[in-house]
Amino acid sequence: MLTLLTRTDTVQLAQEAPSLKPYLPLVLLFVLALAFAVLSVLLGPLVGPSRYNRAKLSAYECGIEPSPQPLVGAGRMPVAYYITAMLFILFDIEMVFLYPFAVQADALGTFGLVEILLFIATVGFAYAYVWRRGGLDWN
Repeated sequence: MLTLLTRTDTVQLAQEAPSLKPYLPLVLLFVLALAFAVLSVLLGPLVGPSRYNRAKLSAYECGIEPSPQPLVGAGRMPVAYYITAMLFILFDIEMVFLYPFAVQADALGTFGLVEILLFIATVGFAYAYVWRRGGLDWN
């Protein structure tokens, strides 16, 4: 069966075609963000101070002046401080994920209980691994 399109049908089909006009503000936002990032990177060295002194060229060690001959580390803080801090942040963030479960425990039901037990098992495995590898020893 052959159907003929009239001029009115063609105009209606053209009007129903999807347009990208609703995405224009989003594209403009991405362009603006990209322009801001590029300008910030390019203008920083030109506008910022360029006077270097001993304090700016030395390693930043959490506000502690590195001594020339410390017991460990040849002028730097021991790596154990940084590893302990990163482990604390890692396990602290993982434990924060338990709060939403505590709030919605009734609504999640058995599925939520199984998932949170798997999560706790994963965190426990990671903790045991770090402990076994000596990541928590201060010697």
